[in-house]
Amino acid sequence: YCNFCWFLFIANYLTFPIKKYLNYPPLLIMVGTGGPVPTFSVWDYVVFIGIVVGASGIGLFQAIRSRKETSSEEFLLGGRQMTAVPVAMSLTASFMSGITVIGTPAEAYLYGTAFWLFGFSYALMSIVTAELFVPLFYRLRITSAYEYLEMRFSRPIRIIGTSMYIVQTALYTGLVIYAPALALNQITGLDLWGVLVATGAVCIIYCTVGGLKAVIWTDVLQMVVMLVGFVAVIARGAVVQGGLTKIFEDAGEGGRLDTFDFDPDPRKRHTFWTIVIGGSIMWASIYSINQSQVQRYISCRTLGHAKMALYINMVGLWVTVSLAMLSGLTMYSIYKKCDPITNDDVATSDQLLPYMVMDILADYPGIPGLFVAAAYSGTLSTVSSSINALVAVTMEDFIIPLWKNRTEKQVTWLNMGLSQTGELQIYKALLFQAALAIFGMISGPLLGLYLLGMFFRTPNSIVSIHYLLHTQCSGNWGHNFRPEPHHSATLDHCSSTDHTAFVRKPHNVLQNHAKNEQCVIFSASVRPPLADSWYSLSYLYFSVLGVIATMVSGFLISAATGGCKQEKLSPTLFIRKSDLICFGGCRTSEVTLCALVIF
Repeated sequence: YCNFCWFLFIANYLTFPIKKYLNYPPLLIMVGTGGPVPTFSVWDYVVFIGIVVGASGIGLFQAIRSRKETSSEEFLLGGRQMTAVPVAMSLTASFMSGITVIGTPAEAYLYGTAFWLFGFSYALMSIVTAELFVPLFYRLRITSAYEYLEMRFSRPIRIIGTSMYIVQTALYTGLVIYAPALALNQITGLDLWGVLVATGAVCIIYCTVGGLKAVIWTDVLQMVVMLVGFVAVIARGAVVQGGLTKIFEDAGEGGRLDTFDFDPDPRKRHTFWTIVIGGSIMWASIYSINQSQVQRYISCRTLGHAKMALYINMVGLWVTVSLAMLSGLTMYSIYKKCDPITNDDVATSDQLLPYMVMDILADYPGIPGLFVAAAYSGTLSTVSSSINALVAVTMEDFIIPLWKNRTEKQVTWLNMGLSQTGELQIYKALLFQAALAIFGMISGPLLGLYLLGMFFRTPNSIVSIHYLLHTQCSGNWGHNFRPEPHHSATLDHCSSTDHTAFVRKPHNVLQNHAKNEQCVIFSASVRPPLADSWYSLSYLYFSVLGVIATMVSGFLISAATGGCKQEKLSPTLFIRKSDLICFGGCRTSEVTLCALVIF
């Protein structure tokens, strides 16, 4: 499919003079001047549908290939025989969702390249996860990441941790589903809920019949599609603007290259400190203890493969965020003198990239379809990962401990049934998308709980009550975000004020969101002092506060309630020196480092 899409791009480029001769208006004249843009062509639909069908086909192929292997371990963990590279690409695709494809370029367009600093966060997160958590989980041969909580503390803590994960995943995935659905609605006019249902149908097909293997290999294709979609946008934008040098010059003049802000103010949304410190802990809480990620690297055949998958994933995250940032800078270079938001060409910043795609690529049928497939692929990868993970924790943490007289076939059929139920749970979360801030509030205290158990012998099961109370208090703390001004573009070169051909606002969600933002900004002068201090803390520090508060108070509470006198615990539940910086030489691994890059 990728070769087919590049063929379309080259063919349309070579036939551009013919189109001009046939009185097609040159695209260059219209670019960056505002107003309506074209919609999907037949070739766009062909490319988009072809890629989605191809993704489903991989799941069906894996189901047919593994039809004789019907164990629960095969369905949930791929038989623990996966290798480093596909797992790494799946790890990257799982959380590089449609939000990244659509939202990150808009971040660069509005605020500049501070988001690039997350590259440091990805590196620190990868090291912590690979050297601390992977050896522990791999040694214990767990299926659910929350099995450790029962081994180290008690079953009630395990149930609490699993329940918090289910709530967090449902909320996050609901937002992830909505973002590309909005992009499709914006570009093609397709019914929003029709797109949502189609997303669920595709994911259910290959999650139900193919299990984790289908999810991982589908993620590989979807990761490639996401990267190619970014490259297509950047390449065409560079041609329109006269090269990448021109794009960076425009970005520098517009203040978009002011990446390093060392202001220690914790209320500022993105600074060097908030991203490197807060971002590292937030991403560590995602990759270290989130079932969607843990389930992938414990499916690797050896500990060496699992560690290498995380380091390859780190490079994949660097590439993805760099392409997203370049797409945003390209967008600013094109619209620096005709801001689509100010000119009312789009309703929200999430619609900026789809608008630009149709503005600069509509003359190349098939390429806009590739971009929408990229956004859609990001969603499919995240949703399928969430479904598979929800099935795993539901089975391992709730059903299997209570269902003693079970057969392997019954468990397999129940896994497939839960794959469909998980999708229904996710759709209900679409009503509460504003609750995404709870992600950091839940994962932070949970990460602190794991660190308590891994490094200290004193903490006991009483910290479960403390953890639950702390998480609830964090959830009720609230987040009254302080509006942060962004660099404005102008309307000097806008040639049109008729926006009805493009802007579609059938959903009150968008209009209400815009109105709410205006209300917050205009009422800032009457906000109480706390609203601009503690209640305006950067969202990246939620996890930091959760980790620190849980570890400090949990350690003290355990010490005061007899933690030092508890029974002797198995040394396998704690971090070992031998776990650090080892690949082929590990006792649990029988392969050398050079063999890890082989599929």
